[in-house]
Amino acid sequence: MFYGAMVWDPWLIVAQIVCLQCLYYLVLGLFMALLVGTRVPRLTLLYLFDFATLTPRTTTGWCAIASFLLAAIAGAGFMFYVIERAKKCLDFAATLHIIHLFICIIYGGWPASGTWWVVNIVGLAIMSLLGEYLCIRRELKDIPVRLRASV
Repeated sequence: MFYGAMVWDPWLIVAQIVCLQCLYYLVLGLFMALLVGTRVPRLTLLYLFDFATLTPRTTTGWCAIASFLLAAIAGAGFMFYVIERAKKCLDFAATLHIIHLFICIIYGGWPASGTWWVVNIVGLAIMSLLGEYLCIRRELKDIPVRLRASV
């Protein structure tokens, strides 16, 4: 999609960050609606940005944790299509999670829960490693070369 020559293009980088962030929150919202929305009377932004909702003490908390981890797996797939380069996957996954941290700080204060930190660090690792794996597999494919038939 955005693959091209290795040149410094800040508009391309910003577009990739915005695209990846939007796709991540779209899928996270979908998983939250499927897993958490069936357990609570009203699904709000609290479940996406408040650190207190990620708790292993309740079934709803486990569903929220699963939503974040499934969104990280989907994020790796998005990096396969949007970023397309294995060496950039860690940078973009870290940027996504740092932006998420800032939004969480604005929304509900500094995340004081150890579970929140573990879930987000594991999500960062899943997204970057799986994204790198998928991109490396594509980068290592043989380039098809057509040989001319000698006549």
